[in-house]
Amino acid sequence: MSSEIYINHPNFGLLFRVCELGANRDLFATLYAQRLFFLVTINDRQTTFEPITRADARLMVESQLRLIRRQGSDADYCRLQTAHKQAFL
Repeated sequence: MSSEIYINHPNFGLLFRVCELGANRDLFATLYAQRLFFLVTINDRQTTFEPITRADARLMVESQLRLIRRQGSDADYCRLQTAHKQAFL
């Protein structure tokens, strides 16, 4: 089973989820260029796309890496570390 999640942005097309950032908040990036990042909030009534800088997106992912490492979830940590390398290195 694939854990990849995609969402369609009204202007930029298909986005893929880089990581979860909490309840109803996820970090997404454009599928092909992986240069545009969006903080996506999904609730019952609407989905909001907030564009963020590459530097801010990187900080968010690194913060999640630290959080997951403290929680001790090795599988989640490895998965997020791989996503970090693909998106930012």
